[in-house]
Amino acid sequence: MNAKTISQGILRSVGIILGIVLLLYFLWMIQSVIAYLAIAAVTALIGRPVVFFLRRKLKLPNTLAVIITMVLMVSVLAGIIALFVPLLTEQGKNLSLLDIDQLKLNLDSLHDQIVSFIGTAPNVVDEIIEETDFEKTIVDSLNIGFIPNFLNSFLDVLSTASIGLFSVLFISFFFLKDSNLLQSGILAFVSSDSEKRTVHSIDKINNLLSRYFVGLLLQIFILFVIYTITLFIVGIENAIVIAFLCALFNIIPYIGPIIGAVIMVVLTMTSNLGMDFSTVILPKAGYVLIGLAVGQLIDNFFSQPLIFSNSVKSHPLEIFLIIIIAGLLFGVVGMVVAVPGYTAIKVILKEFLSENKLVKSLTKSL
Repeated sequence: MNAKTISQGILRSVGIILGIVLLLYFLWMIQSVIAYLAIAAVTALIGRPVVFFLRRKLKLPNTLAVIITMVLMVSVLAGIIALFVPLLTEQGKNLSLLDIDQLKLNLDSLHDQIVSFIGTAPNVVDEIIEETDFEKTIVDSLNIGFIPNFLNSFLDVLSTASIGLFSVLFISFFFLKDSNLLQSGILAFVSSDSEKRTVHSIDKINNLLSRYFVGLLLQIFILFVIYTITLFIVGIENAIVIAFLCALFNIIPYIGPIIGAVIMVVLTMTSNLGMDFSTVILPKAGYVLIGLAVGQLIDNFFSQPLIFSNSVKSHPLEIFLIIIIAGLLFGVVGMVVAVPGYTAIKVILKEFLSENKLVKSLTKSL
């Protein structure tokens, strides 16, 4: 091996490393586009059963079926957004965001009631909080000057969200209209010998993930019904919106239900701010916690095992371990994409490594 061969090998290695770095940098710069594609793909998978129903059962043309499906999804999204308007308005009134004096009176009253309820002397409580007035701290922090900055930030977020929404809808339309569009893009990077198996894998993944996302919507709907009934029984205003918001957090496995529970309890308490703590606020918060516990028991022992086992053909314990591992490696995002990602990997392994003993064991239900 002469010096020329060694130098060529070094240059080739440097070129490969440089190419990988440039590719990663390029992917980082277009991460928003990748996110749009991923969200659009999920949207297309959710809308896929509707398109098939309109085409096969109602005999509608493909384009018309896609348009109707997109209109339905946009209508649902618009309805969900509209539901949050009265919630924000009501919570704004309850917290008296622009009435600082009233907010201080409400917090003073709540503080006195908590002290009276737990039977602690006021001077002891003052020592625990280092003789600071927490109401005064909160009130002092509510500087009205934050409003213009908040509005500017809100407009920036709204502008970005509008562009993202339009991009996702545009891409989703073509994903639904031409189901082979994404497949063609993937096949461009696959050798001719592997095309048939790749196509079969993509079809299998599409079917399983469509069932998974539809099952996920069913899971959220079940929790939404339980939470709504609970809040209506307790007598909380905007019960439907609060229930939907808290049920939606269950998309994040294990952590999401905790976040949803905290939000529901906090909104329950702020909805009754100014009322008696021991006879109104605390009992209602307790009833809400009972409803949350019932919902999670039903979800963990009935809904999730049934939906996951039937949609992605995986054992509940298998799903649990995969979600925990993905959460440890990639955080919350990993927990969200763990099940669909694991399902796709299983399908690919079954198609390309079907003779492997471990693969056979993992994919026997597929």
